[in-house]
Amino acid sequence: MGDRLVVGRQLRHHRRRAGRTLADVAAAAGISPSALSLIETGKREARLGVLVALAGSLGVGLTDLLTAAAPTRRASLEIELERAQTLAAAQGRRVPSVRRLGRLPLDALEALVGLHRSLAEVDAARSATPEEARRANAELRRRMREQDNYFPDIEAAAAGLLRSTGYTAGPVTRAMVDTMAAHLGFALVHTADLPESTRTVTDLHGRRVYLPQPGVGQNDSRSLALQALGHIVLGHEPPVDYADFLGQRVEVNCFAAALLVPEQAAVAALHRAKAAKDIAIEDLRDAYAVSYEMAAHRFTNLATRHLDLPVHFMRVSSSGIVLKAYENDGVRFPSDATGAVEGRRVCRYWTARAVFDQPDLSSAYQQYTDTGSGTYWCTAVVDQTASGTFSVSVGVPFASVKWMRGRETPHRSASRCPDPDCCSRPPADLVERWGSAARPSARVQSHLLAAMPLGVFPGVDETDVMRFLESHTAPAAPAAPAAPAAHGAPTATP
Repeated sequence: MGDRLVVGRQLRHHRRRAGRTLADVAAAAGISPSALSLIETGKREARLGVLVALAGSLGVGLTDLLTAAAPTRRASLEIELERAQTLAAAQGRRVPSVRRLGRLPLDALEALVGLHRSLAEVDAARSATPEEARRANAELRRRMREQDNYFPDIEAAAAGLLRSTGYTAGPVTRAMVDTMAAHLGFALVHTADLPESTRTVTDLHGRRVYLPQPGVGQNDSRSLALQALGHIVLGHEPPVDYADFLGQRVEVNCFAAALLVPEQAAVAALHRAKAAKDIAIEDLRDAYAVSYEMAAHRFTNLATRHLDLPVHFMRVSSSGIVLKAYENDGVRFPSDATGAVEGRRVCRYWTARAVFDQPDLSSAYQQYTDTGSGTYWCTAVVDQTASGTFSVSVGVPFASVKWMRGRETPHRSASRCPDPDCCSRPPADLVERWGSAARPSARVQSHLLAAMPLGVFPGVDETDVMRFLESHTAPAAPAAPAAPAAHGAPTATP
């Protein structure tokens, strides 16, 4: 029914032009002067009937009040400043707000608006180096949220491949993955000299998928192989830009998960667990012999579509940096000016970080957290890998916790982020003692400073890939007649 700030400024403009007082106009509309004042300042939204009465009292049409344009340049500047101050507060900027904008001289108002525009430009400049990736990530997360992280075409493709290769029940073994590859006309080959910038390399001419040698701390080769085959089954062309690259990465991850944790059986198990009020990510992990992270991802694919449970998911470094995130339950992740979440530091009182402080890092930790967007229950585990220590967490709103195992947890916390006084600003007593004495040397994350890598497959050294394939030239494996067509050679998964 129109922007509250614009409607309020239009009301004030027409009232003052008519020489009417707040009390006079409010009485004619049947409301109090204080209520009209709140409407004029945009702090309260007027009901349609009240707006009709106010318009009639002022002798203007309802459309005059609901126009999208501010009535004057000054009103436009006041609206822009109010919005900028609200955004600054939401993002945790330490910029004082000016309350009584109507008393500011016009030149002061213009200066403040210019200041906030400059701050917005600085934010954009700080995001510029990896800006394409951040915006692409934000857009991808929006699309995933809109469809509840469920991809019916991918689920159907995975189910078809499972049927074609004789899957019945239980974990998908490595032998079954080999059978799937053969059905598609490909052979899986482990090698010790895979280019360092890749996870897998697919030779579309020789119809081979090259995987790293299995070893301690390496990814499950089943998942890597199925992701590589996913590009074939889903008919992916070489990505045209970084957003396309990210979209393909998400699709092949979902394809691999849909094969390793098949939808029909997993949903049946989850329905049984919901009926028993005993849903746990660990059960998916154990039933299908996958990592906790893959089980958590798979739960987000199925929870909303099949169980009517809104959820969120995070993978966070031990220092609190968000590496992966998904939500459709209203939780507010920390974000930058582009809306991107990756690379931001999560509140230290959230479960995703509190789990690192637990004495036993081998078991799941549950916690309730009160936030500005509601109370959430989360479960998290610590994942210790060769590349670092991370937490993987899944959460649901308080209204949905009755279905989850671990809801009896006594652990509770509160987060006021992005308020700096919540956890990002040191306590006053520590600042008083150490503020002038502490001189840390930061560990520079060089990949955060670099521009996005160039090339068709970002981050991949294509010369290394082609030399690798040249050294591994082999007779082509027999192609299966049902295999989908693939274009170009080779493909690499960074």
